[in-house]
Amino acid sequence: MADFSFVEQDLAYVLLSEDDIKAKVRELGEAISRDYQGKRPMVVGILKGSLVFMADLIRSVTIPLSIDYVAISSYGRSTDSSGVVRIIKDLDEPIEGRHVLVVEDIVDTGLTLRYLLDNLQSRGPASLKVCTLLDKPSRRKVDIVPDYNGFEIPDEFVVGYGLDYAENYRNMPFIGVLRRSVYEQE
Repeated sequence: MADFSFVEQDLAYVLLSEDDIKAKVRELGEAISRDYQGKRPMVVGILKGSLVFMADLIRSVTIPLSIDYVAISSYGRSTDSSGVVRIIKDLDEPIEGRHVLVVEDIVDTGLTLRYLLDNLQSRGPASLKVCTLLDKPSRRKVDIVPDYNGFEIPDEFVVGYGLDYAENYRNMPFIGVLRRSVYEQE
């Protein structure tokens, strides 16, 4: 097992263990496989945060699928979404008539995801659903309810398993709560 003791001073506590995450990803993969049986969905990951989750998730899905990615930005180095969304990388393939499953690391205010879903819906997919690992409904500013939801979490700033702060902590196999002193000092 890898040694991540170098981040201990930055974390208040571990919120979700590696084993908790693996079990939940397997459960989500089984549900997606069942629900999309015979449909060959296009799984669209939102970079960079969903990369780790999506890689594990698609290995848990037991039906044919294709993948693509979008990169959008609304945070920068902040801990709060600005609400101003930029598409940095668009899809490589058209989605008209396709069953599209958007994979997100965390749904917080929902502003960024709402922008993306509206954009994708305008392209005429057969269906459009969302799978998120983490959900913070207490912070929601728009009406979004993920179709597949891993964990509902408290209003804390979390890192690990693809989630970052200033491009750090993504490689941790667990999810921890970042100490306020780490991001309030900047």
